[in-house]
Amino acid sequence: MTTPAPATTGRIVVDDGVGIAYQTWGRPAALPVLLHHGFAADATSNFVAPGVVAGLVTAGRYVVAPDARGHGASDKPHDEARYGEDRMARDLLQLADALAPDGYDLVGYSMGAIVALLVAAQDPRVRRLVVGGVGSGVLHSGGVDQRAVRRGLIAEALLADDPGTIPPEAAAFRALADALGCDRLALAAQARRAWTGGVALDAITAATLVVAGDSDPLAAQPQELADAIPGARLRVLPGDHISVLGDPAFVPTVVAAVGSGG
Repeated sequence: MTTPAPATTGRIVVDDGVGIAYQTWGRPAALPVLLHHGFAADATSNFVAPGVVAGLVTAGRYVVAPDARGHGASDKPHDEARYGEDRMARDLLQLADALAPDGYDLVGYSMGAIVALLVAAQDPRVRRLVVGGVGSGVLHSGGVDQRAVRRGLIAEALLADDPGTIPPEAAAFRALADALGCDRLALAAQARRAWTGGVALDAITAATLVVAGDSDPLAAQPQELADAIPGARLRVLPGDHISVLGDPAFVPTVVAAVGSGG
């Protein structure tokens, strides 16, 4: 499956002055699909490379994928007060106001899943919702599961002068950031502000699918999360937090969950 070239690249400046970059694919439609990536990733690595964008465009969907603040082509302030999934949710809502005022479907992965849940809990325009890479930690940690690795440790790993001193449970975050050429100061600021305030899951009205890898420590007990969202379904696929994105069933599962857009 060949990913189409972006039809549009754009940028909005949100209410605190941060510029949020985004890409779009497909023909503009009243009900686009918005995609929100995970920590240290960007829209390209989380959704273009695994084939999610290509699958959605092939199904006839109009796709909008921002890079979160601190990530990709968006602005990267180093002040941790400018971060947190709650702040990213406000960014996404402002992007939706500009590009999807009549409603949209929403897909989020890992950090992006927390952003998507926060948005769906307050915006009735979200019609269908897919969240991946998260599980019961949303209930027990108030956001991304910190029982596997605490947010302070991730920030320390990102700022360490010697990668050899990083504890194994945080080493993957540093390795990913270095591999993608990320701004580690910006990522450390986000890590310190990772949302722990909980999500009003019972307020979500969108038709919801939870997708989790069967060996993903950050998506442990995903059934508990699905049970907390009214009417939500669960799909468990083989893989860990990264490899599940490459499972042959991942893209068809996401595409089927958001449908043709009608």
